[in-house]
Amino acid sequence: MANQFDPRIAYPRATGVAAGDASYDAGLRSYMLSVYNYMASGVLLTGVVALLFARGGAESWAAQIFMQPGILKWIVMLAPFALVMVLSFGINKLSETQAKGLFWLYAALMGASLSTILLVYTGASVASTFFATAAGFGALSLYGYTTKRDLSGMGKFLLMGLVGLIIASLINVFTQSSTMSLIISVVGVFLFAGLTVYDTQKIKEMYYQVQGSEMIGKTIIMGALTLYLDFINLFLFLLRFMGDRR
Repeated sequence: MANQFDPRIAYPRATGVAAGDASYDAGLRSYMLSVYNYMASGVLLTGVVALLFARGGAESWAAQIFMQPGILKWIVMLAPFALVMVLSFGINKLSETQAKGLFWLYAALMGASLSTILLVYTGASVASTFFATAAGFGALSLYGYTTKRDLSGMGKFLLMGLVGLIIASLINVFTQSSTMSLIISVVGVFLFAGLTVYDTQKIKEMYYQVQGSEMIGKTIIMGALTLYLDFINLFLFLLRFMGDRR
C-alpha cells in the first residue's frame, strides 16, 4: 500500500462547503494542534535524553558510547533510521498505540544519538541555535498552514534536493572538504526550510482525506514525525553556522 506521506503523491485540496464548514475548521484546528503537540513533545524528549546522555562530559554515557570503539555506537546511531523505515512503510499495518510507541522510542533514541553535539558545541550556542530554529520553524510552518498558494509542485523538487543532499553528504564523509561542507550546510538550511512549509500544508490537507476515519490518529503521528524531522535537520544545519565548538 502506498505511503500516505510520499511527497510524490498530490492530494486534492480541501474545497467547497466542507472546507468552509465550522465543524470542519474546528476539527482541522484540533487535528493540527495534536500534530504540533506530538512533534513538540518528541523534540522535548529528544532534548532531555541528550542532556542525560551528555551529563558528565568526558565521563558521560555519550562519551563512553560514541568516543570508544565498538558496535554499540553504530546500533544507537542506526536504530532511529530503522524505526523511521518501520513507521513510514508499515504505518498501515501498525495500530495507533504501536505507532505512538515507536514515535516516542524514536525520539528517545535520537536524543541518545544527538547527545554528542553537547560535547562538541558549547551549551550556550546549542541553546541559542535551538531557539533560533524554533522561531524560524514556527514562522515557516505558520506560512505553510495559512497560505492559499498550492505548494504541491514543490514536492518533486524537494525530494530531488533531499536525495542530492544525502549523496553529497556521503561523498564528503570521504573527501572531508570544508568548502563542500559549507555548501551542504547552506543547501540543507534552505531545503529543510522549504520542507517545513511544504510538509505543513501537506499535513493540513491530509485532514481532508482522513477526517472521521480510524486513520486520523496514525496520520497525526506521521505528521508529527514529519515535522519533527524537519525541525531536527534544520537545527543541525543551523548549528554548523551558529555553534561555537568547545
